[in-house]
Amino acid sequence: MRPVLITGASGGIGRATARLFAKQGYAVAVHYHRSRETAESLVRELEAAGANAIPVGADVSNDREVAEMVRQTESVFGEISVFIHNAGTASQKLLTDLPPEEWRALMGVHLDGAYYGCRHVIPGMVRRKWGKILFVSSMWGVTGASCEAAYSAAKAGLIGLTKALAKELGPSSIQVNCVAPGVIDTAMCAGLDEAVRRSLAEETPLGRLGTPEDVAAALCFLASDEAGFITGQVLGVDGGFAV
Repeated sequence: MRPVLITGASGGIGRATARLFAKQGYAVAVHYHRSRETAESLVRELEAAGANAIPVGADVSNDREVAEMVRQTESVFGEISVFIHNAGTASQKLLTDLPPEEWRALMGVHLDGAYYGCRHVIPGMVRRKWGKILFVSSMWGVTGASCEAAYSAAKAGLIGLTKALAKELGPSSIQVNCVAPGVIDTAMCAGLDEAVRRSLAEETPLGRLGTPEDVAAALCFLASDEAGFITGQVLGVDGGFAV
């Protein structure tokens, strides 16, 4: 039984990822920040299906809270084998209209959260000479998006962190990879009207929006033994949007 800690697991991609990893036999730590009831409901669902799961709450932009989240997870499941940093937030504004506090919040969740999580799970992985670290970036981290400069910068930062950590941790047999989703049908897209959704689907070579399950499958593959010689990579899960 390998323990996996998934940040942002109460949301769309995170929830689908938790379900798939549980199905694959992982012990799942379901992270939440404000959505405690949603996380606890997901844990009950996973337990009813025979999985081992616990809810763990933390503000991922706070190092002390992340340290406690990791401690709680390891006190129940043992040292974490797979760490998935999926927690995220978005803001669609011109950079000059973006208040400094929103910039800081974006970087705090995406980048600080990745740093804090890695900081606390890596020592155990190094001791065991094994581990998987996965980041959920975005196609906008690869190509950049107008009116989403801060989001694009944060997601691009995760790609840089992926490549650097893959080199740093490779000698300890720890793999670091990330996925770069395209337009995924989650709550972030809930505010789009039907015409915009159709337009985005038409711009996607595969002709549809992605699903959380599409991203979860990519993460599960990268965490699997079959991906044992893959590290430092960015796997696009975008239906060809960013080609």
